[in-house]
Amino acid sequence: MTQFSSQHPEPFKIKMVEPITLVNRTEREKALENAGLNVFNLLAEKVFIDLLTDSGTGAMSEAQWAGLLSGDESYAGSPSFLHLRDTVTEVTGFPFVLPTHQGRAAENVLHSAMIKEGNVIPGNSHFDTTKAHIEFRKARAIDCTIDECFDPTIDHPFKGNVDLEKLENAVNKHGVENIPFVLITVTNNSGGGQPVSLENIRSVAEFCKERKLKLFFDAARFSENAWFISTREPGQIGRPIPEIVHEIFSYGQGMTMSAKKDAIVNIGGFIATNDEEIFEVCKQYNILFEGFITYGGLAGRDMEALAIGLKEGMDHAYLTSRIEQVKRFGDSLHEAGIPTLRPPGGHAIYIDAKRFLPHIDQEQFPAQALVCELYLESGVRAVEIGTVLADRDPDTGKNRPPELELMRLAIPRRVYTDNHLAYVKDALVRLYERREKIRGLKFTHEPKLLRHFSARFEWV
Repeated sequence: MTQFSSQHPEPFKIKMVEPITLVNRTEREKALENAGLNVFNLLAEKVFIDLLTDSGTGAMSEAQWAGLLSGDESYAGSPSFLHLRDTVTEVTGFPFVLPTHQGRAAENVLHSAMIKEGNVIPGNSHFDTTKAHIEFRKARAIDCTIDECFDPTIDHPFKGNVDLEKLENAVNKHGVENIPFVLITVTNNSGGGQPVSLENIRSVAEFCKERKLKLFFDAARFSENAWFISTREPGQIGRPIPEIVHEIFSYGQGMTMSAKKDAIVNIGGFIATNDEEIFEVCKQYNILFEGFITYGGLAGRDMEALAIGLKEGMDHAYLTSRIEQVKRFGDSLHEAGIPTLRPPGGHAIYIDAKRFLPHIDQEQFPAQALVCELYLESGVRAVEIGTVLADRDPDTGKNRPPELELMRLAIPRRVYTDNHLAYVKDALVRLYERREKIRGLKFTHEPKLLRHFSARFEWV
């Protein structure tokens, strides 16, 4: 059995602590009822261990906190922007940089500049906000991820890879003229936090080059993806993370980044590109939606922390500590008989709700039901990555149940210890023992766009 304890000490020590409180079962039941059985509507003070997301929830370093004090708040031409721009260019190789307040803002700007009605954007399991921005513009996201991604039991090292045959079929069907860019998400969040191999990125880039297609990256977790390459991919074992990162981005024309992930900040994002024409168009939308092009919805102090965090997030010791903690947690659940997506991803563990709750039809949202039961059992907040998140088909209006119906347990960076995660494991074991008693859900309120954030439910 896996011993749920670290074999190597974390590469940091704790300077500050924040108290957390487990409210009693009665209070949790009332809180969840008031939230409409949607944990997004819960007050954070009612949550004991918060695994809703790893976005913006990490613990910043002393260097990042110092950067908050040195940030310059000039509206235009701030040295904090220059620091961010130069750091992004050093890390990614892209010379043109636009800050935004977070990742979906970067998507909004880029998609406004590039996507038109009727376009299609092939990629590897677009995440919810990405797909929503695409469909808001009456375009379509086409999933070209390899089939292994959709079998949660297969232990494949790079389940985030793009299937070149699926990609070619999409291009042949829709035409190069209708594809503004191909999108690779690193790591593949909707597919279980699974990495993309460098070999696959090279192959997709060559495919795009031959057909004069642009290649962009959704790069929220690019450092974690590079770590997997450096530890799993033949010919790349032990290669420095910054080298791998630089090569990844050398194959594309640009990227969007939610810096709230691998740059370990509480807010921030950016667009980076080597295409000056795209950059000039994006600048206008950045001013319209975000703010001036040298701050883009961020304070100078936020840009300082972001620039520092980009480099800290590529540190091999830090990445090893983080990803191995996630793996220990996932392995402990697997060995306890909890059906999880294998292998463990970089930022989260995903529970397979189809196998956990086989008696609940996907039309009754088993992953959302499991999220609710976990909160009631333990005060732990997770999130659904399943039928609720997948939304309705824009043509038929019907639910589009995904092949993977998952509950995600996202691990914030440098926040929780193994003891916290052992507590979560014990709660899941108890739920699994009484899984037949768990009921499904139905909507009482369903928003038309990104419904999982604000929908309300009742038990079936």
